[in-house]
Order: sequence, then C-alpha cells, then structure tokens
Amino acid sequence: MAEAIANQVLPGRLDFEVEIASAGTSALEGSPASRGSLEMADRHGLDLSAHRSRLVTRELLHDADLIVTMGVRHREVVGELDPDSLESTFLLTNFSDRHNGDIPDPIGSDLAIYEHTYLIIRDCVESMAAKLHNFDGWKKTGKRGN
Repeated sequence: MAEAIANQVLPGRLDFEVEIASAGTSALEGSPASRGSLEMADRHGLDLSAHRSRLVTRELLHDADLIVTMGVRHREVVGELDPDSLESTFLLTNFSDRHNGDIPDPIGSDLAIYEHTYLIIRDCVESMAAKLHNFDGWKKTGKRGN
C-alpha cells in the first residue's frame, strides 16, 4: 500500500522526479498483495492487482537515494545488508508530526486495521511530500530522488 500511496501523492507534490519502489524484508518473492491490501487500495482508488512482492537486496539499497521503512526492524535489516545505506534510511513516521515509531503490519487482520494502517501511511506520505523540498538526508550529494 505504501508504494501505491507514494506513487499517487508524491509526483504531483514535488518539483523533482522520483522513482518509488518497494521491497520487503521477509516477503515471499512474487506474491500478490494481500486480500486486505487489495480491497483497501480499491476503496481509495489505488490498483494493486499487478503488485508482486520482492525481497530487499543490497543492490536495491545501494541504488536508492532515500530508503523509507515501516519499522525499526526493517531499518536494522537495511544496516545488515548495506551499512552505507543507513545514513539515508528513515522510518516513514520520521517525516510525520502526528505519528511515530513503527507502522503496524495489518496482514491477517480485519479491514478496520487495514483502513487504520492505510490512513497512517497516507498521512505520513502527505507529511513527507511537504518536507522533501527541504530534506537533506539524500544518500547521493546534490541529487534528489532516483
């Protein structure tokens, strides 16, 4: 959901181009989005039907200018795979004035939990869009986005 939300929000709010891609720390490679994610995305005008999961790799991390994670453990995995990427890795909630810490994973929960998670992610991405104009935590000096 976070990738789809970011792809919906960020391009129209930033004055520079971004490429947004997601990868999981414990995803089953090639799996479709969960039923709850599909339904929640559909309710909010997003299409996750073509989404397939992939595992985060050192190469993906190395190529990214900014890495945004849903939780502290995900950030730790980034550090294990590519320690140099830690300085440009942030929790999504780091960009929010209203949320902090991990964003709960709704997998296996009822739709009310998926809705709650969607709203947190959406709010954080909206906050991130407002803050990226003045953000200086990019990995590659002088370059915004990927």
